[in-house]
Amino acid sequence: MAKKNKKAKMPLAYKPIGFALGWTSGTVAGMAFQKTWKVIRQEDNAPDALDRDRRWGEILLAAAIQGAIFAVVRSAVDRAGAKAIERSTGTWPVPDKGGRD
Repeated sequence: MAKKNKKAKMPLAYKPIGFALGWTSGTVAGMAFQKTWKVIRQEDNAPDALDRDRRWGEILLAAAIQGAIFAVVRSAVDRAGAKAIERSTGTWPVPDKGGRD
């Protein structure tokens, strides 16, 4: 019974860790995107959706690349964090069928 109670409390305890991991993954993904965009287009600044001087293709390409990098980095950081919690506590940090949202 104690194990079940411990399992119920783990998601609440994981929330601050998950927040820190999310913030870190966003920062890392942003840096990775800037470097990737510089390699692809030899430009320091990626186009913004409201940049009048950029074409639709450039804006959508930048958004697609940024989204893909963000998803990969976030998933890798989330998975590594969950595995570290499991190794240190013996409990997976979210319910069995739990997802991010």
